[in-house]
Amino acid sequence: MKTRILVTGANGQLGKTIKKLSQKLQYDFCFVSKDELDISKKEDLKSFFDQNTFDYCINCAAYTNVEQAEKTPGEAYKINTEAVKYIAEKCKEDNIILIHISTDYVFDGMKNEPYTVIDKTNPINQYGLSKLNGEEHIKKIMQAYFIVRTSWLYSKEFGKNFYRTILNKAKTESTLYVTSAETGCPTNTINLANYIIDLINTKSEDYGVKHFCDSQAMTWFDFAERILKENNLLNQIKLVKQDNYRTFAKRPQYSVLKNS
Repeated sequence: MKTRILVTGANGQLGKTIKKLSQKLQYDFCFVSKDELDISKKEDLKSFFDQNTFDYCINCAAYTNVEQAEKTPGEAYKINTEAVKYIAEKCKEDNIILIHISTDYVFDGMKNEPYTVIDKTNPINQYGLSKLNGEEHIKKIMQAYFIVRTSWLYSKEFGKNFYRTILNKAKTESTLYVTSAETGCPTNTINLANYIIDLINTKSEDYGVKHFCDSQAMTWFDFAERILKENNLLNQIKLVKQDNYRTFAKRPQYSVLKNS
């Protein structure tokens, strides 16, 4: 019998990347978008799990609008905290291994070297706190889980992200202003998806919190420069370094993760 894998948040950039990779895999995948399964509705979630059987649940569903989470945090907590609790409860009840995607924003960014999985968390915005609270629910409820923290996730093919935004702006603007105030590790969804699939392929039981990101630390300005260079646009666009990048939400200045 094939391994059955549920993927929530199927319309997000990571969900779509996993879906594309799944075509070459010998697993039975079930991809659900928010329209098909709203994980924040406990009864709907319960009903869905009761009607289906899964071996793994890859939870890609998340509220990721950092700025809006600061202004109206309710939605962030509904998706990133409460819904994660509901998923964890059902996964435990049904003996499903949970692979949950979390974030570098659980850290405050005050460290000057990569964060390890045992470093103390201290989120400085509502988004980070909502994600950390979700992690804590999983830890309290489950044993068979992977919490995979990643950073600066982007897809060249899917979704709205920094990589695609820079390319779109380069089509209409001659000058781009990009901050150098934050340092992290841009992570391609393909690499993260392969890491997740590898956990399943190897039937890993090394449960707990994991860090996965691509290996090169850089600022957003550095990343923009790399994107333009990769697409042969660097000579056509004036790229200006912006030190005083203003955002409503506080953001960690250094959130490089040490891969586990």
